[in-house]
Amino acid sequence: MSHSHSSSGSSFMTMSMVFTNTHDSPLFSSQWTPSSNGSYAGSCIFLIVLAVIGRCLVAFKAYMEQRWFNAHLKRRYVVVTGKASEAGRINADPDAKTGTLVTANGVEESVKVVYREKNEILPWRFSVDFPRALIYLCITGVSYLLMLAVMTMNVGYFCSVLGGSFLGELLVGRLIQWHESHGH
Repeated sequence: MSHSHSSSGSSFMTMSMVFTNTHDSPLFSSQWTPSSNGSYAGSCIFLIVLAVIGRCLVAFKAYMEQRWFNAHLKRRYVVVTGKASEAGRINADPDAKTGTLVTANGVEESVKVVYREKNEILPWRFSVDFPRALIYLCITGVSYLLMLAVMTMNVGYFCSVLGGSFLGELLVGRLIQWHESHGH
């Protein structure tokens, strides 16, 4: 239920502290107040879809984390022996592979190829960390919208968020778990 007072031109909403089953509970703003059973059902369907989207975003982030990590592991350091400051450390590295490199001048150089450790912290990269932050921003936004819907204390909205969360997990939950267990 919402009440508005017109004193000094401002309005405020009072939030119910018990579950209600009215079909005219505002959702996110006073303009989004269902006026019929159909519009209430539409609001509930919207919340179900939003909860599924939220779960899909988490699955998408898990998938991208795996891709970024795999790309990180495929990067190699190629150091020309004796030419770099790290050459001594790399020459002593038992995991380094020795090979030859033909340069643009046709000169063969002795090189060591070093694959990165799996447990190291990945370096900051704009091409990875900026998209990661954007995906997380979307996940956070959707999560807070769902939380606000639940906070209306409307039973239909609450059940819609739960149902959408269940449906989203049913659809993509295995992808999230697979990427987390096969990841870092």
